[in-house]
Amino acid sequence: MKTGSDTATAVDGRAARWEEHNIQRRRELVEEAVRAIREHGPAVGMDEIASRSGTSKTVLYRHFGDKAGLYQAVVESVHDYILHKLPLSDAESFEPRDLVRNLADAYLAVVERDRNLYLFVSSRPAGDTPVDDPVLGITTRIGNEVSAVFGAWLRRQGRDDQPANTWGHGAVGFIWAVADRWIVTNLRRPRAEVVDYIVQLFTPAFDAQRRS
Repeated sequence: MKTGSDTATAVDGRAARWEEHNIQRRRELVEEAVRAIREHGPAVGMDEIASRSGTSKTVLYRHFGDKAGLYQAVVESVHDYILHKLPLSDAESFEPRDLVRNLADAYLAVVERDRNLYLFVSSRPAGDTPVDDPVLGITTRIGNEVSAVFGAWLRRQGRDDQPANTWGHGAVGFIWAVADRWIVTNLRRPRAEVVDYIVQLFTPAFDAQRRS
């Protein structure tokens, strides 16, 4: 005979499995949304996303609330993807110039490969649902990590680490702005050339901080 605690455990188990199912389903729908964006461009509609997902708009709304909710889920997924691609896990082993080079090259490579996705994420949807600025979110996360690396390097040089925060967020913001301009010019210049230009700008500042 089942006791009350047995029934509660069974209910909790079903609830946990259902929650896991919903999480997995949301993940799958985000992946299909990303594929639809790559295929149809940044102006993709909910109908096209639903069709690519093999489901209905009703299902999308049930999982995400509205297009702004789906947009936010895609942004979070893209942020994780970008952070995974950037060379931050072993960044402290780089010289600042090399970190800027590797960071710029990795970020521009993402833009080069996924232009439609980048444009989608960079353009918040219009509507009544407030959506956080995706550019501010990702650049702040990356800028904090780069600033920490610059600070550690400055201390190794026997220098004041106060410029690190300004340099870190400034470098990340500059790379982001260059990427936006690169897209406007239809990626006219080769990525390697653009990366070299970025490095040329920052190298003198780093060299000036080296130990005599």
